[in-house]
Amino acid sequence: MTRQPANGPGNWVLLSYRMPREPSTPRITIWRKLKRLGVAQLGDGLIALPADARTREHLDWIAEEIVDAGGTATVWFAQPATLAQERELAADMAAARSEEYRTVIDTAAAAASASEPDRVRTIRRLRDELRRIHRRDYFPPVERDTARLAVETLAGPRTQADSPKITP
Repeated sequence: MTRQPANGPGNWVLLSYRMPREPSTPRITIWRKLKRLGVAQLGDGLIALPADARTREHLDWIAEEIVDAGGTATVWFAQPATLAQERELAADMAAARSEEYRTVIDTAAAAASASEPDRVRTIRRLRDELRRIHRRDYFPPVERDTARLAVETLAGPRTQADSPKITP
């Protein structure tokens, strides 16, 4: 996120949009893409992300998709009026990621007693999920490290016996 001096709020990229109700498929597709990005919902049809080149590019692409689907979209740069507003926005985003990390932690704990094939599938799925969450984790909560550790613990150390056997 681009920031001003420590005494002021940072820059955010906003997307203001409206989409037709029908057909609903493009609207649902856009909603899912925004959710994957981890946006902060500021109001109906107004979302925000910390401003950097990557988030700007993502929102520009989504704005194009909205227009292509018959909607309207504009991308803006803005700053919250106060640090308190920015902190609240960041805390809301961190809380959403925290919930996702807690789900990973709970799933890893439940998989500890699963059969080996199920455990291996769960580890792979949880590692993929951690990568997805990490991409939208702009304000990492404390659960981030706990979730990573839970998956690593579930995977355990690989031993010689765990390695595939190669026969000539």
